[in-house]
Amino acid sequence: MAHEQALCWIDDELVPAAQARISVLDHGLLYGDGVFEGIRFYKRRCFRLGAHLQRLHHSARAIGLQLPFTLAQMADHIRATVDAAAFEDGYLRVVVTRGVGSLGLDPRRCSRPGYFVLADTLAMVDQAAREQGARVIIASTRRLALDGLDPRIKSLNYLNHILARMEANLAGADEAILLNQAGRVTEGSADNLFIVRDGQLLTPPVIDGALAGITRAVMLELAQQAGIPAREQSLAPYDLYTADELFLTGTGAELIPVREVDGRPLPACPGPVFHRLQALYAEAIAANTDV
Repeated sequence: MAHEQALCWIDDELVPAAQARISVLDHGLLYGDGVFEGIRFYKRRCFRLGAHLQRLHHSARAIGLQLPFTLAQMADHIRATVDAAAFEDGYLRVVVTRGVGSLGLDPRRCSRPGYFVLADTLAMVDQAAREQGARVIIASTRRLALDGLDPRIKSLNYLNHILARMEANLAGADEAILLNQAGRVTEGSADNLFIVRDGQLLTPPVIDGALAGITRAVMLELAQQAGIPAREQSLAPYDLYTADELFLTGTGAELIPVREVDGRPLPACPGPVFHRLQALYAEAIAANTDV
């Protein structure tokens, strides 16, 4: 059930999310045919809105989906939704589907795209995990291969990530890490990951299966500003087990330190690099002008 204060922009109007309706013939619902973005707003100001809308545009282009509005128009819808929300800090889900059509996979059956903007609050983990560190496992569920679905496409198809998260739930962990078919680390079920080794910040490359995360990009920018050596590098489970620090990043996750992987404790949680980047991230949010 939707959060009682959640709000939705749909069909040119703002309505309580519980009253918003989409057709059972929408191909986003029937086949997962669509794309989305998750966007944070703080004090009613969206963070990195331009980057999120560009990624939505690229995801749509990659699957041959025409956006129903220009990015400028969508930004106006988003701002109107944020302005009308009952909370100053929250999370947006911007969804574009192939639209309503007759049964069958052929996208030509859909006459026009579906579209809505949903505003709500979101907490990926509880406060204890944020302060003391999350417990993660490496899931047996693998990330979809690059030649199956490019990880740069933020599509509505999240079933393998959900299956990985179910593994974490059954193990009593806070999050699951997915490997690719070659056994390389990709990402969490809903977040990117970074490790710290010998003062260097490392994150899996997109080509290995990691989402090109907006917050991930922010971390790399902030590390450069702070003089912290940072780069993309392929990682194996061994690298997670032996890291000095490990943390998760994402629009929904924000920054979450990790205290153990598959039951193996990490030596620093939260560690000094995490604390430094967390402080810089808070400064970037406070100085945010990308509304």
